[in-house]
Amino acid sequence: MPGRSAVKIQVRVKPNSKKPSVTKGDDGVWIVAVKAPATEGKANDAVVRAVAAELGLAPSKVKILKGEKSKLKLLEVYD
Repeated sequence: MPGRSAVKIQVRVKPNSKKPSVTKGDDGVWIVAVKAPATEGKANDAVVRAVAAELGLAPSKVKILKGEKSKLKLLEVYD
């Protein structure tokens, strides 16, 4: 779409975490801890919501490009 820009963010997911958080690692990879388990896409949904909240965006603006079944994911964020 014209006028839409996207940024790619690499994310390392920590499912089943007691304290949900989003931190940016020294290597540029975001570490996203979520309470949701890594089953039935629950952690993926939680990661999308957490990153969107961190950036002040709607979850619909965040998409998983790669790593659906991996702890290391590549997200695309639209403004």
